[in-house]
Amino acid sequence: MNDVATPDAQASDEASDETLMLAYAAGRTTAFEQLYARHRTRLYRFLLRQLRDGALADDLFQDIWQRVIAARAGWTPEASFSSWLYRIAHNRIADHWRSQQYRPPAPENADERTARIPDPDTPERTLSEFEQRRGMQLALDELPEEQREVILLRLEQELTLEEIGAITGVGRETVKSRLRYAMDKLRARLGDAG
Repeated sequence: MNDVATPDAQASDEASDETLMLAYAAGRTTAFEQLYARHRTRLYRFLLRQLRDGALADDLFQDIWQRVIAARAGWTPEASFSSWLYRIAHNRIADHWRSQQYRPPAPENADERTARIPDPDTPERTLSEFEQRRGMQLALDELPEEQREVILLRLEQELTLEEIGAITGVGRETVKSRLRYAMDKLRARLGDAG
């Protein structure tokens, strides 16, 4: 009965991720449900774009949330919740590739699979939008792994340079440099495409 004295739904929806994680650590399961609802789609997209394998993304997605659940009692807000969550994701992806000793090529239908992921922000997809997304995905695929990771964390997850540095284990200036090179390559590639 930890949820007896909960604030109204609107105040709860406005609570920060860190406040929700602390509430979850204190036993409020509805706080976890809100964290999961806020981060599940973006985390899954990040995993799918990094791994390019739906089944593997599903496995790591479940594993990451299990690690969040297991770590709740000892969690402290030293960094933002999203930084912590994506650090777990980064480490799990790195563990996977280390265990594989190589990065397999993208499947031939990777673009089609990526395009099939529902996007609640754009319910009506036009051919032009599909072509733009496909062009962007192809351009992202051409980036070196380190540049692709920082650009996805910055543009899709909207993390700060410091948060990205904490996730990837590099300094702020290195993150800035990787972002700049990635953006230059994307502009050149997408500018050439018309």
